[in-house]
Amino acid sequence: MTLLAFAIHPGEILDEEFLKPLNMSAGALAKRLDVPRTRIERIVKGDTALTADTALRLSAFFGNTPEFWLNLQRTYDLAQARKVLDVSHIRPLVAA
Repeated sequence: MTLLAFAIHPGEILDEEFLKPLNMSAGALAKRLDVPRTRIERIVKGDTALTADTALRLSAFFGNTPEFWLNLQRTYDLAQARKVLDVSHIRPLVAA
């Protein structure tokens, strides 16, 4: 089994690795990012995906890259899809 099967929602990373150590609420972060409070709250709860817009804002604030945030989301999305989608019946294209 690959690491993708154990992917964590980026909201959990945001909460555990960034907000809690800074003793910062989702609302306080939202204010600093100039986004609705509910956007950050929903991401932290895992209710919504992290968008490119939010990735750019988070990277500017925390000093990392938007790719960091989007890769967390991509990894999580792939792990969730693998749990419900069976593609074993699809045969690869063979060059003629």
